[in-house]
Amino acid sequence: MKNGSIKNIKKEVLSDNWYTLNKYVYDYQKEDGSWETQEREAYDRGNGAAILLYNQRKGTVVLTRQFRMPTYINGNSNGMMIEVCAGLLDGDNPEDCIKKEVEEETGYQVDNVEKVFESYMSPGSVTEILHFFIGAYEEKMKVGVGGGAEDETENIEVLEYPFETAMAMIASGEIKDAKTILLLQYAAIHKLLE
Repeated sequence: MKNGSIKNIKKEVLSDNWYTLNKYVYDYQKEDGSWETQEREAYDRGNGAAILLYNQRKGTVVLTRQFRMPTYINGNSNGMMIEVCAGLLDGDNPEDCIKKEVEEETGYQVDNVEKVFESYMSPGSVTEILHFFIGAYEEKMKVGVGGGAEDETENIEVLEYPFETAMAMIASGEIKDAKTILLLQYAAIHKLLE
C-alpha cells in the first residue's frame, strides 16, 4: 500500500498551558489519487526516555510509584502508577536525560546505560518518541533518596522488586504502564535476570 501525501497544512494552537495541543487541517491524498481534507489534534509534550534498572546478582528491578491524574480520571481508583524511571528530554540527549532522571527519581547514579529501542507510544494523538534504556544498578551506586525533582512536584516512591514479582504484577494488573511492560518484557525475552 502506497503512503498518501499531504499538503496545505494549517496549524492552530488550541492550548499552550502545560504542553502544546495543536489542531491540524490538511489535504490528504488517498490510495485512489483523490484528495480529502482531514482534521487531527496532536499533543506535543516533547520526546522522552525510560529505563529499566536491574540487578542481575539479586534478580531485582527498581521501579517507581507516583500519582498520574490522567489515569485517575479514566478509572484508576487512586491514580497511582507503578512505572520504570522516565522523563522528558528537555533539550538533553536521551542518554544524558535518563542518567539525570535515574538520580532524581531513584537516588542511583548510573554511568552505563544501553539504548535498546525507541517507540511512538500513542501515535494517534501524541508526538512523543520515547527512547528505551536498560541499566545495571548496585547498592554502592545509591547517592541519594530519590523521589523526584522538588520543583516538579513528582512525589515519587522508589520500589525494588524481584523480577518475577514485577512480571506477575503485569498479569495481575498492578502494572499497567506501557513503557514499564515493554521494558520488563524486553528483560524477559533477553534473559537479563537469569
